[in-house]
Amino acid sequence: MNKKYGFKAYLAWLTICIVWGTTYLAIRIGVTDLPPMLFAGIRWIVAGILMTILLNLRHYALPRLKDLKHLAVVGILLLGVANGLVVVAEQWLPSGLTALILSTLPFWVVGLEYFLPDGPKINWFIIAGLLLGTFGVILIFAEDLNIGLDINILYGGLCLLGAVIAWSIGSVYWKYTKTGVRPLMGASVQMLIAGILQTALGFILGEQNNFHLTQSSTLALGYLIVFGSMLGYASYIYSVTTLPLSLVSTYAYINPVIAIILGWYFLNEPLSVTVFIAAGLILIGVALVKRGNTLALRN
Repeated sequence: MNKKYGFKAYLAWLTICIVWGTTYLAIRIGVTDLPPMLFAGIRWIVAGILMTILLNLRHYALPRLKDLKHLAVVGILLLGVANGLVVVAEQWLPSGLTALILSTLPFWVVGLEYFLPDGPKINWFIIAGLLLGTFGVILIFAEDLNIGLDINILYGGLCLLGAVIAWSIGSVYWKYTKTGVRPLMGASVQMLIAGILQTALGFILGEQNNFHLTQSSTLALGYLIVFGSMLGYASYIYSVTTLPLSLVSTYAYINPVIAIILGWYFLNEPLSVTVFIAAGLILIGVALVKRGNTLALRN
């Protein structure tokens, strides 16, 4: 472990690797019964309010006015646009295609960072690790990618592509924008901003007419509020603040592995040798990216 970053930073990264691997199922359950924008917006508003209250009890300072514009940019890009598009896309797309498109995130992040004046250097360890991780994800879902021509599949794919681009831009913006706000408080304010905008859009679209809570959608919403948002998103913002983006973004490779293991354990879904091989490739890829970042810091 690189002592430059410390245990908390790696723990935050490990949290999003595991927790966000469980949220795709919760989102899929939620959008089965609830309209996407109100479902997403309520999730972020409730999580943001709870986070802000908890942080105030711990005497975290509220953001200054000059920091709000930066928090708004990040919140809108990461949660309002990127997460909103993922929720919309999961109405139509199979898990294999969803995971494959989202696994391109590290390439977008590394590519954007490369063109920044103060961006980190890219070496062959990082490139090899990203390629290996992507191949591992493809290997896992190769059998699920026999997708027929369907306009909804096209819409869903375009939504996910837009989500990946918006998430990458927002992550790079947060990484290289200096603010006086602490990461966790920043995350809570971003949740509130994005949630309010998504909820307003939902009402504009008339989604309130189709908003009917069921037991399964309520459980999915509660799970996403506590684990996906308060724990997962707060961990993401903290890890982006403290770790190299190329390493943080590799969570997109690990999430599908976690999802498959959970499906095997809780739903008795088959777990093949291919999954173990792919998981090994992904872990080697992550190790290569970490090694590449360590070398880049020394140069």
